[in-house]
Amino acid sequence: MPTNRSLQTLGVPPNAWSVDANFADITRPPLTPQPITLATETKDVRLDLAKAAIVVVDMQNDFCHPDGWLAHIGVDVSPAQSPIAPLQALLPALRQKQVPVIWLNWGNRADLINISASVRHVYNPTGLGVGLGDPLPANQAPVLQKGSWAAAVVDELEQLPDDIYVDKYRMSGFWDTPLDSILRNLGRSTLFFTGVNADQCVMATLQDANFLGYDCILVSDCTATTSPEYCWQATIYNVRQCFGFVCSSHNILDAVKMNESRRLPDA
Repeated sequence: MPTNRSLQTLGVPPNAWSVDANFADITRPPLTPQPITLATETKDVRLDLAKAAIVVVDMQNDFCHPDGWLAHIGVDVSPAQSPIAPLQALLPALRQKQVPVIWLNWGNRADLINISASVRHVYNPTGLGVGLGDPLPANQAPVLQKGSWAAAVVDELEQLPDDIYVDKYRMSGFWDTPLDSILRNLGRSTLFFTGVNADQCVMATLQDANFLGYDCILVSDCTATTSPEYCWQATIYNVRQCFGFVCSSHNILDAVKMNESRRLPDA
C-alpha cells in the first residue's frame, strides 16, 4: 500500500475499499475470527461468529400482543410471547460479540400497491374482516403497516441504534427486500433464526436462506408458533433433515462462554 496517503473508506467492512484520487485498495481486510463449537440436536457445529448474524422474525405487536391482529381474529398469542425471555438473554450476548441483530418484520406500504390479492386473502379471507392496512378495533392501528403500533416490535425486546431493520412483504424475508444484499455486504453467511411463526415466516425465510447458500440454525426456544403442535414438529423435523441445524439459546450461550474461558490467560 502506498505510504503517506490519506485514504477514505467506501462501503461497510468487510466489503469495503480504501481509496483516494489515485489509488484503490480493494483487498477487503477480513474480520477477526471468533470460532465457537455449538452443540445442536444432530451434531456439533463449528462456526465463526464473525460471519454470523441473528435474524429476529415478526416479533411484532400484531402477532404477539393481546391487542394485535392475531388476537383480534381469536388466536391465543401466548405461544408467540414465549421467545421474548430467551431473546432478552441471547441478543445482548451476541451483540457483545459484534453479531448483527436483524429485525425482519412485516412493514407494508400504506397503499398496499405491492401486495397481491393472494397475500391479502391470507389476512382477510372474506373481504369483510380486518386485514392488511385496516385499523384494529382495539386501538385503530393499521394492521402490519410500516410505522404503526401494529407493526412495531414488542416493547419487551430492546432495540439498539446499531441493529438492522428490514421490512418484508411476504412470508419470506428474501422476497422484494434488501436482506440478501445486506448480509452479503456484511460478510455474514451463518444465520441464527428466531421469532414467529416458526412454520410460516420463519420457515419460509430459513428455506430461502438455505437455497441462497446460507448456513441456517434455528434457535428453538427463541422461536414459536401459534399453529397446531404438528406444525411445530414438522418445522423442527424439516430444518434438521433438509435445511440446517436446530439448537437452543442455551447451547449458543454455553458455546460463547466456553470460547471466552479458553481465551483467559493462565493465573
